[in-house]
Amino acid sequence: MTENKKAFIEFMMSADVLRFGSFVTKSGRSTPYFVNTGNYKTGEQIAKLGKFYAALVKETVGEDFTAMFGPAYKGIPLVTATAAALYNEYGISKPYFFNRKEEKDHGEGGSLVGYKPTDDDRIIIIEDVITAGTAVRETMPILYGCGDVRVDDMFISVNRCEIGKVPGKTAIMEVKEEYGLNVHAIVTVEDIHDYLVQSGEYDDILPAMEKYMRDYCIL
Repeated sequence: MTENKKAFIEFMMSADVLRFGSFVTKSGRSTPYFVNTGNYKTGEQIAKLGKFYAALVKETVGEDFTAMFGPAYKGIPLVTATAAALYNEYGISKPYFFNRKEEKDHGEGGSLVGYKPTDDDRIIIIEDVITAGTAVRETMPILYGCGDVRVDDMFISVNRCEIGKVPGKTAIMEVKEEYGLNVHAIVTVEDIHDYLVQSGEYDDILPAMEKYMRDYCIL
């Protein structure tokens, strides 16, 4: 548990983004914790969030990419905040773009807003979480439809470490095999569990968290 991971977990909790209780994930599983980046709603929060993502991007790929893509809808503010923080914190100015859910049929048209990828571009994806990998499988055809681009890295808030469609493999393992995509997370479910243990204030939550991790996670 690094100080940065602890700070990020506490930041998510303070913004009501990381919540504990009874929820259902996109994959249909009942879960005792939920991450909803849609709950970020202030300038201070989105500025801080961008710094966390930018630090991970800088540490992982540095400047070795062409542009950043944020899948609609939650990826749009995430990629915008990351682009701004990369410039403000590290002087790295990179273009970003995102997609529309419905293709525009007037003006310039098209489904992409911002940077227009070209062949040989190296694109990184900025997303919130991966549970079953459904959103990734929707995103990759959009990017490959832009041209002969490379998409090697994806950055997310939380790696839930959950089993995907194939027994014995997490969704992140599956997208690595399917697309060669390396997924980098600011924190993992194991980090969240360790934080709860170390804080000593969440004994009522831990049994459900540990059962969920036994049932659905590969650590």
